[in-house]
Amino acid sequence: MKTTLDLDDEVLKLSKKRAAAQGVSLRAYVEDTLRARLLPRADRQRPFKLKLPTIKGESPPAVDIADRDALYDLMERK
Repeated sequence: MKTTLDLDDEVLKLSKKRAAAQGVSLRAYVEDTLRARLLPRADRQRPFKLKLPTIKGESPPAVDIADRDALYDLMERK
C-alpha cells in the first residue's frame, strides 16, 4: 500500500544511511523498524546469554588415564 509520510530531514538522512549500510532498501528498512516498534514487548526476544557455573574443587588425582586398573581403583574409592 502506498502512503506519504512527512519526515524530519535528519531522520530521513539517518534512515537512508542505515538502510544503505545494511544493504536494504529504504522501504524495507522503514518497514522492519516499524514492525519492531509495533511488536508487543513480550514478543521481543533478548539475545541468549550462556551462563556457565564456576565450580572450585580439588586438583585432579594423579592417575595415568591409560591405566584402566588405576582408574577403576580410583572410581571405587569414592
